[in-house]
Amino acid sequence: MASAAKRRRLASITPEQWATFCQDGWVVLKKEEVFSVGQLEVLQKRIDEIMLKIADVPYDKMLFQLDTGKPGQHENNGEHTLGHKGETLGYRKIQNLEHDPDFLSYMKLPIFEDACRRAYDQGQPIRIYRAMFFNKPASQGSHLPWHQDRWPCLDRDPVFSAYTALDASSPANGCVQVVRGSHKRGVINPDNHSGFLTPQQVADIVKDEDVVDLTLEEGDVALIHNLLLHRSGVNSTSTPRRAVSVCYMDGLTAFDPQHHPPDVKGCVQDEHALVFPGTVCG
Repeated sequence: MASAAKRRRLASITPEQWATFCQDGWVVLKKEEVFSVGQLEVLQKRIDEIMLKIADVPYDKMLFQLDTGKPGQHENNGEHTLGHKGETLGYRKIQNLEHDPDFLSYMKLPIFEDACRRAYDQGQPIRIYRAMFFNKPASQGSHLPWHQDRWPCLDRDPVFSAYTALDASSPANGCVQVVRGSHKRGVINPDNHSGFLTPQQVADIVKDEDVVDLTLEEGDVALIHNLLLHRSGVNSTSTPRRAVSVCYMDGLTAFDPQHHPPDVKGCVQDEHALVFPGTVCG
């Protein structure tokens, strides 16, 4: 790979990068390959503005969850519901970032479209299933157990998410850990609606030699297969660990009527932002 000084912004994934994604379950794109000058700084500033409620965004259409304020298990955090919950930088999750024009513009970069064309049929429209801010505030955060990202309510699984490090990540601040090649196992625990493994499944599948710390520099983007096993820990440092994860899905995806409540629309086409139009119509 080229040195940082020679690395340039890419409009497409290289064959070698995509081969790594397919083999390992993730691939890291460097900041200079993704961002134009100043673009990362715009997103870093914007997410703080959203948390402090000084951004012009539809807060009533965005999901917010506060961090509890002390390290612990993820189940002990606040409700993840619509609406702003106070002017603080202590949010754990913020969802529906596609409602912000700066983040939406970032989600539409050509390099992400190219990744989608490799992951899905060439003619498929591509929509955002989930655009979420993840935060482990300074000296806070929670343990997130081993799991896969999947949603039984969908009639087909989205293939990957683009995980952007707004801050550098390391084991000290609770970086993501992954199990190399685990996406090739398919769905491991279909009985859990959030994809979490049982203790026995963890003991049987997760081997120390296959666990990798997803150490990222500020501005790095990891394309992560949604079935890749991953987890994260707490932040023991004095600075936050912020990231944005965007899950791209086949734009013709529909809800499975067996796995969603009756008041939810049967088709997601009107509910999720279209980012890359296709030639196939539903």
